[in-house]
Amino acid sequence: MSSSAVAALFQNDADEDAPQPRPRLLIVDDVADNRNVLARRFQRRNFDIAEADGGRSALDMIERGVFDLVLLDIMMPDITGVEVLRRIRQKYSQSQLPVIMVTANSRSEDIVEALEIGANDYVTKPVDFAVALARVNTQIDRKRASEALETLNAELQNANRSLEGRIVERTQSLSAANQKLQEEIEQRQRSEERSHFLAYHDALTGLANRILFREDLERALVDARIRRAPLAALFIDLDGFKGVNDTLGHSVGDALLKTLGGRLRDALTASARIARLGGDEFAVLQTTGEQPKAALALAGQIVELLSAPCHVDGHIIQISASVGVAVSERGLENPEYLLKSADLAMYRAKAEGRGAFKLFDPEMDATAQARRQLEIDLRSAIARGEFEVYYQPLIEVETRRVSSFEALARWTHPTRGPIEPSEFIPVAEDTGLILQLGEWVLRQACAAAMAWPPHITVAVNVSPVEFQRGDVVRAVRDAFAASGLPPERLEIEITETVLLEKTTKSVTTLARLRELGVRISMDDFGTGFSSLSYLRTYPFDKIKVDRSFVRDLSQDHRSRTIVSAITGLGVHFGMRTTAEGVETEEQLQWLSAEGCKEVQGRLFSMPVPAKEVLPLLAKIDAGASTSPFVREALP
Repeated sequence: MSSSAVAALFQNDADEDAPQPRPRLLIVDDVADNRNVLARRFQRRNFDIAEADGGRSALDMIERGVFDLVLLDIMMPDITGVEVLRRIRQKYSQSQLPVIMVTANSRSEDIVEALEIGANDYVTKPVDFAVALARVNTQIDRKRASEALETLNAELQNANRSLEGRIVERTQSLSAANQKLQEEIEQRQRSEERSHFLAYHDALTGLANRILFREDLERALVDARIRRAPLAALFIDLDGFKGVNDTLGHSVGDALLKTLGGRLRDALTASARIARLGGDEFAVLQTTGEQPKAALALAGQIVELLSAPCHVDGHIIQISASVGVAVSERGLENPEYLLKSADLAMYRAKAEGRGAFKLFDPEMDATAQARRQLEIDLRSAIARGEFEVYYQPLIEVETRRVSSFEALARWTHPTRGPIEPSEFIPVAEDTGLILQLGEWVLRQACAAAMAWPPHITVAVNVSPVEFQRGDVVRAVRDAFAASGLPPERLEIEITETVLLEKTTKSVTTLARLRELGVRISMDDFGTGFSSLSYLRTYPFDKIKVDRSFVRDLSQDHRSRTIVSAITGLGVHFGMRTTAEGVETEEQLQWLSAEGCKEVQGRLFSMPVPAKEVLPLLAKIDAGASTSPFVREALP
């Protein structure tokens, strides 16, 4: 070895502080979105990223390139992550090429198998990036530390052979380097411990997270079976928390979560374990006491505890909590099923008024399963075209002739028969299927109206979900383009829920629909909380009196007063007034006397298929020419 080469080995600490090269990371996942999200976030942390869309391409890239670490998905269609790991370990040790497994599979045997083969670590989906980054950095630091130690050992051997005269000096230098390396290893150990904590705890509140709670629940259930003493799981959801985020901001919301999490931790006994599952959801595991009595008492304590006012960042905030309770008896000994049962009970408590608690009953699960089956059937129904649009006429009171038809979605299930809209519309809204169904109804209605006399309009109900998550203006334009229907022949019916939050999108959508020439109607008027203010703020073309007021006209003077007031408002604001649910001539006469301009209901016709609209028109027109009222509808 030349003297210059020897000198290079013994340069001072200034060279040791030179910047490290960018870590080269290979991300292996068959789902492009998963790879892209991780790639972007690691690139922002100064990583050099390569991507592989499957096991075979990953092995090929490893054969041709050099990587500091592989982030490897377990479940892939061509070669599983476990098999890819097995082949990597045939050539590279854990220190030469660290591999961190990424898995959405909660079965511990898959994770154990990967670790036994030689995985350095693992993270679970959905990936908590803070945890993933900490674990990747830990493994890369270990790799570099191992490489540095090997280099130092090699230098020591070379120094002993070629620089015998400088043994003392070199030994001191290596001792200092070794001390520094030891300090780095200890620092990495602390980082690993921090990473491990973050993997099992919520970063915001410091409480256990869903992973740790699940493990605690599994162990507790095993112990409960041995002791033959049931335990209880409590699922907690904060009522009104979204409003705090929306009005005061997410920083205040986070501070509120920390405060309430601290309350729960401080109030619960040592035997009760608490976790934050995510968002505003918490869970408690109770392993002592007589069940379900002890769990219900604890649930009541939690409701009272979380309902007390909180002082957060200068704000006094008071919300409530809904709690569901499930006990590990009567077959509820599976951790997933137990927690799901507590979740169902919580939703029942929330549905019955919030700020309350409820014990799980098997009927809740049956209801949830039925709803889930309805959702599955609903998706299939849309795909198979099981829906049909029916049309119910709106009658001009003065002429007794049809002025419009309201388009209504109808679903005939292949085995259950007709499904009521009140049953499938809420499911469609909750799942987002209403966006697809609503656009289909709009297109069908506009196309059908082109076959009617040109003075007759068509009314289509638009869900609040369509306003919030869809593109109503684009859907209307597409329907016009496909059908040729003039914009003035379309009425869009909305409920005040669309306007309740007064979002910029809702207001802008209504304005753009008006610019197109579409008419806007408020449906179910009088049943909400702020209808009068909406009449002053938004220029509706029509207000529809809810059928609940019309139904009680003959028996309830208050309903008559309300209907009279609504028709008066319509006249005052220059808006057309339509009464729904008209079933008797007495109701029709009273509404006519009050100045109601338009009616619809059983007195004239139930909703009919598109093919029966023109015969129905002829029948109503014939009746209008001979009688002041139409008593009969098509079968």
